Amino acid sequence: MARIEDYGLIGDTHTAALVSNRGSIDWLCVPRFDSPACFAALLGGDEHGHWSIRPAGDSQGQPSYAGDTLVLGTLFTTAEGQVELIDFMPYPSREDEVDIVRIVRGLRGRVAMEMEFIVRFDYGSVVPWVRRRGWGLEAIAGPNALRLRSPVELKNKDFQTRAAFTVAEGDTVAFELLWYPSHRQPPEAVEPISALNETIDFWNEWAGRQRGSGRANPLVKRSLITLKALTYSPTGGIVAAPTTSLPEHIGSTRNWDYRYCWLRDSTFTLYSLLQAGYVDEAKDWQQWLMRAVAGKPDQLQIMFGLAGERMLMEHEIDWLPGYEGSRPVRIGNAAHTQLQLDVYGEVMDSLHAARSNAIDLDEASWHFQRQLLFALEDLWQQRDEGLWEIRGPREHFTHSKLMAWVGFDRAVKAIERFKLEGPLDRWRRLRDEIHAQICERGYDPARNAFVQRYGSTDLDASLLLVPLVGFLPCDDPRVQGTIEAIQRHLSDGVFVRRYDTAGGIDGLPPGDGAFLPCTFWLADAHIISGRYDEGKRIYDQATVACSSLGLLAEEYDPVARRQLGNFPQAFSHVGLINTAHNLMDHGGPARERAGTGQSPGAQSRA
Repeated sequence: MARIEDYGLIGDTHTAALVSNRGSIDWLCVPRFDSPACFAALLGGDEHGHWSIRPAGDSQGQPSYAGDTLVLGTLFTTAEGQVELIDFMPYPSREDEVDIVRIVRGLRGRVAMEMEFIVRFDYGSVVPWVRRRGWGLEAIAGPNALRLRSPVELKNKDFQTRAAFTVAEGDTVAFELLWYPSHRQPPEAVEPISALNETIDFWNEWAGRQRGSGRANPLVKRSLITLKALTYSPTGGIVAAPTTSLPEHIGSTRNWDYRYCWLRDSTFTLYSLLQAGYVDEAKDWQQWLMRAVAGKPDQLQIMFGLAGERMLMEHEIDWLPGYEGSRPVRIGNAAHTQLQLDVYGEVMDSLHAARSNAIDLDEASWHFQRQLLFALEDLWQQRDEGLWEIRGPREHFTHSKLMAWVGFDRAVKAIERFKLEGPLDRWRRLRDEIHAQICERGYDPARNAFVQRYGSTDLDASLLLVPLVGFLPCDDPRVQGTIEAIQRHLSDGVFVRRYDTAGGIDGLPPGDGAFLPCTFWLADAHIISGRYDEGKRIYDQATVACSSLGLLAEEYDPVARRQLGNFPQAFSHVGLINTAHNLMDHGGPARERAGTGQSPGAQSRA
């Protein structure tokens, strides 16, 4: 099994596949990010579905993207010669199809190649009915149909398909895999080279629209391309990751399904898109957000499906052994039923950022925001599961109260700045009450730091957001004490853990990696505190966690020097983008969110 960072991402803004540096597609869900996988070897073995093309024997290639695209090339060098495997997914002509094209190009000598194709629908559990065709094979099981077009002879045995062929210098051998609903007529096959050129043009055009100070940073550009790849284009929703159950700690049970859209990511995502000049994508994301949260405010969820679905029931599948034995494998996410008060503040903050950056919000959106605040008036004093989605008892988490404060603060600012209607005096009083309570019950004078929950002395990296959301100024001794304590006790000086899992607060066995978004928050906190060099040092060392392709998972183990958690993770890439802009603009989106700088869109539109 390849390491997490040894995978490359290809996608079509409907779904995505992970391709290992050994030329194997080990993960693909069809037709959407959150659909069942037909290749699930990532969470098991080859027998659970994969599609490999590589030189005969055990060969490891050197992957790279074709410029600013999502076209992945893997270079294989053997004693006999050299070949390149090109993988990409053309943009679909309709929502209910998925197309993968794989092209083998001979560069030098003559290289013996082998292909293995094992398709297993429903996460590796369903063996399809396979029929030979003149152009390859067809596989059908229930609603799913696949067509594999192959120019070389295919041999089927024991419910597996293999092929052996030789590629000489100058040769091109192309394969196409097409998924479609089994009750529909299949789409026409694509012409591989034309599809390749069109896909390259699509991504180059999109990447070429980037604006702002981050254009020269290749990691920022790759992160933006990754965000686009994780966008479900029919709705504008952005999935947290295209995978499920990649572990936060190898061999642990901290394995979750991240193929959904979290509200918590909304403000950070909006800033990263606006800072890069992707106003249309920011609008699409904001409009997805409004559709998803529409309804009764006290039924607000922390996450939704790609089109705003609410029922994300969690269950475990026992036939997959998990990545490197990390069980269980989970489908769905039970956290969608949790009470997490911070999402009210995140939604208010996101819509305030949209309004501040001239993204048009209709009258109904402010009406909805007011209803959110009316609900939060009754909810904010309750215990909740917090942003880390604990599986233990509810607590009074300081971060949850902090974001409740953000909710009322942004409402007050909206009324004052945009002359909107609302109970200004009441919300000012509530804002002040929450502020005073946090300073009294969420701050430990002995540690000179804000703490994870009321009555505790435990630290939590989410409190790095205290200055970043404008709760207190950067020069406040309590803010500086919090930054110092978190860096000393929850990090190795660079990589930041969310909290001490040994305390058992989350109801799970201890152990996890450093959380990459928190690491970027630490850099941001130093930057807006005026310690530019320290922020840059943390950013520069944190980006060492990027794979050779510039991709980031959710977490990183700085001792084993490997990525952990679902991959690639949108939140990690958003953190990288925002911190890069904070460095380049000496504050950037961090200062704007904290209320001490200009709107990111002002520079992007200049």
